[in-house]
Amino acid sequence: MNSHPPIPSAPAAGAASVSVIIVSADSGPGLQDCVRRALALAQVHELLLIDNASADGVPEAIARAHEHEPKLSVIFNHANLGFGPAVNRAARRASGEHLLVLNPDCLLEPDTLVRLLAVLAEHPRAGLVGAVVCDAQGVPDPASYRRDPLLHRALNTLLKRGGEGVEIGGPMPTAAVEAEAVSGALILMPRRLFDFLGGFDERYFLHCEDLDLCRRVRDAGYRVVLAGDVRVLHGKGGSSRHRPVFVSWYKHRGMWRWFRTFDPAARKPPLAALVWLGIWAHFALKVPGQLWRRLAARAAARDAAP
Repeated sequence: MNSHPPIPSAPAAGAASVSVIIVSADSGPGLQDCVRRALALAQVHELLLIDNASADGVPEAIARAHEHEPKLSVIFNHANLGFGPAVNRAARRASGEHLLVLNPDCLLEPDTLVRLLAVLAEHPRAGLVGAVVCDAQGVPDPASYRRDPLLHRALNTLLKRGGEGVEIGGPMPTAAVEAEAVSGALILMPRRLFDFLGGFDERYFLHCEDLDLCRRVRDAGYRVVLAGDVRVLHGKGGSSRHRPVFVSWYKHRGMWRWFRTFDPAARKPPLAALVWLGIWAHFALKVPGQLWRRLAARAAARDAAP
């Protein structure tokens, strides 16, 4: 792009105005802790919880529990709009200078947002900042720090052959570093840049919209930065556990859309056809195992019931 939106210099972390956006979709009781921790942060100007037609009753319980909390707005969709479309809908209502898009299974520490804002302020032309998301044992998710999933990289990763892969590999950085892509479980952006880019591409329903946004931030002349010393607990999403095939379908669909949009290899029709076949063959191979694990989990839950 030839022109860039002006990004105001970030204010001191204590004076920052941040709108937190959380999308829920049968995310489970852990969502309550996620919301509680975010609301406790002084830098949070508002929290917009947007629900994609959950049936678990948790968003309603949160609305009742925080009915006198002026910073919280709960938005109920009557259908599952998808992750990106829901974020965009909430962002149109947001009024903070910065947006923090947060997964419902991420738990912020008291200093998380202060440190992320400091990284945004300290790095010239930083347009998007992510953190290292970790499981309960503190093991970082490789998706926290990765490259664009170009075809040759994806093949190197899949076939475990030498050469540059999608994952960076090795230990996670312990300081802020420039990245091609970070995990969409937690991203901090100036509101002006998010609006300038049109938010998330709504053609992605679930998965890969974060890769798309990181790429468009870089294509617009800004930097994607990983705050390597900021660790955030990221649990297993309720939607992924309860609807694994549904989630996997949209993940593979998102992979195909990203490839068609950004990978030069997609300009070669025979190669593009092979990639399409490979993506959907990979999906088909995963379905039996996903269904088996889901049935086994249901059986275990029944056996454990009193």
